[in-house]
Amino acid sequence: MTVEPGVPLRTGQHAQSDAWSIERSRDEPEQFAALYDRHADAVHRYAARRLGPEAAEDLMADTFVTAFKQRHRYDLTRDDARPWLFGIATNLIGRHRRAEARRFKALAQLPAPVSHDEPVADRAVARAGAEGIRSDLAAALAGLSARNRDVVLLVAWADLNYEEAAQALGVPVGTVRSRLHRARSTLREALGGSDPTAFQEAHAHE
Repeated sequence: MTVEPGVPLRTGQHAQSDAWSIERSRDEPEQFAALYDRHADAVHRYAARRLGPEAAEDLMADTFVTAFKQRHRYDLTRDDARPWLFGIATNLIGRHRRAEARRFKALAQLPAPVSHDEPVADRAVARAGAEGIRSDLAAALAGLSARNRDVVLLVAWADLNYEEAAQALGVPVGTVRSRLHRARSTLREALGGSDPTAFQEAHAHE
């Protein structure tokens, strides 16, 4: 059975949320596997987009190993563990800042696809896969500060809203808003006026 992110399983009257699985795993470690089943693919995609497919497998595994070790500290009032997991992944990515910057700079040197007719604005950040990042977008991402890049990619690639991104980074929501505003301004300027995250605005406020 496929489980959508953040949507709990229901067995009888019991809502088997992420928090439920984490709480059970404290006494029954095998219960933690449910979190892996639900979120490993999303964490892997996020890691691959940021560091490339070669590093993604190890980073995804490290994310869940770290989460398992820290499960006793998880706030059980939060049913959805995605912000927590993406926060761990982002912290681990933080150890590879230079590699990430080099990756985006390298992608910026690649030629644009010959048959591409869509404008940059239609090739928004959130729809750009590991191989689908345009050279100008990759260069713009490389030019962001690490903190601002973390925020914009958590919203765009991890599909977190403002509050969830704040949880992931351990900062106030207002900080997320200000960092995202600065990141979007920088990207807009670098992309000649196109705003690659504008369509995310409505979702981010949900």
